[in-house]
Amino acid sequence: MFDIDRWREIFQSIRKNKLRSVMSGFTIAFAILLFTLLFGVANGLGNFFKNAFADNAQNMMFVRVWKTTKPYKGLQTGRKIQLKNKDFNHISEKYNNNIEYQSARINKNFTIKYKNKANRYSVKAVHPDYQFLEKTNIDEGRYLNQFDINQKKKVIVIGRLIMKDLFGEKPALGKRINVNGSSFLIVGVFSDDGGDDEERIAYIPVSTSQMMYGNNDYINQINLGYNQNLSTDAAIAFGKNVELEMRKKLNIHPDDQSALSVRNMAQANKYVSIIMFALYLIIIFIGSGTLIAGIIGISNIMIFVIKERTKEFGIRKALGAKPSSIVAMVVQESVLITTLAGYIGLSLGTYILSYIGNSLEKKYFIKDPSVNPEIVIGATVVLIISGLVAGYIPAKRAANIKPIVALRAD
Repeated sequence: MFDIDRWREIFQSIRKNKLRSVMSGFTIAFAILLFTLLFGVANGLGNFFKNAFADNAQNMMFVRVWKTTKPYKGLQTGRKIQLKNKDFNHISEKYNNNIEYQSARINKNFTIKYKNKANRYSVKAVHPDYQFLEKTNIDEGRYLNQFDINQKKKVIVIGRLIMKDLFGEKPALGKRINVNGSSFLIVGVFSDDGGDDEERIAYIPVSTSQMMYGNNDYINQINLGYNQNLSTDAAIAFGKNVELEMRKKLNIHPDDQSALSVRNMAQANKYVSIIMFALYLIIIFIGSGTLIAGIIGISNIMIFVIKERTKEFGIRKALGAKPSSIVAMVVQESVLITTLAGYIGLSLGTYILSYIGNSLEKKYFIKDPSVNPEIVIGATVVLIISGLVAGYIPAKRAANIKPIVALRAD
């Protein structure tokens, strides 16, 4: 039940003993402030790693080729490795159960014109699954489909900024544009979380590109999305199997990284997970030490405060106060100071993170540092309970002392 008189006594005690109240509160506030900043920085690093891969699927894998730097099986150094449709189909058929998405890719740079406006853009020839590998968001119309591939249709999906460059505020869907001298129908407009560069790209069917620009079956790159049901280690093993298979098929030396490389997001995800796990262990260790220091600090202060107020407790008992009321008053005062100080520490920590957050990304790779309120509130509750115990034990002992002994206390 709410006792207004007791709360008046508590606030009167706080006003009378400002220094020790401030010292108690500072210990708690500093512990929570440091705890908030540590976890905020850790989360900021996690956000940076997530944002670095934001525009690609987390289960993506790239197979890239270039020129050989080592002789192999009588074949000379400097041999250009060329991927073809049969290589793409071979991987698709052999590892079908491990593949969720798959797309070949051909990279081109073409001038795209509409009426009197023209500019040079990156044009990528892909399969329909590339939408999910690149995490492309369709704003208008549709993406490429299998019918476009089969019929080698002259259709194109353009980025939001290409539309803005060529059409301004006017609609682009259904219009025809000139791509390197050929007319293509715009069937879709997309946006991409990867930024402006990703939105100045256009996509056409891979079969159309092979027919129009070389009349061959060459591809530059094979992109795969491994089955997300695979564990991280299984996905890494899958990537290594693909690499070994392609090296064998293309007669590439096992150690020639320039001729063929497989970039597997599973490997990157594993490294990031290990780094973040180690970082959180360090943060938890340091944060726990901070909380323990706060607990020791508040405990020492409460022992000193109660010893200082022993005479006061003796007078209260002489005037008829029950030991339970004395204990309750001390405990409530301890909890009040701890709660207010914890809130101040949390608020200050959150403010500092929001204030300096934008300046940390470029130099320290910390993006949008923030902290889960539940974690900090949990730490504050631990300190409140500690403050309660720290106040209860010595207060209980002091409240049970006989008034005459308490009044004689130094």
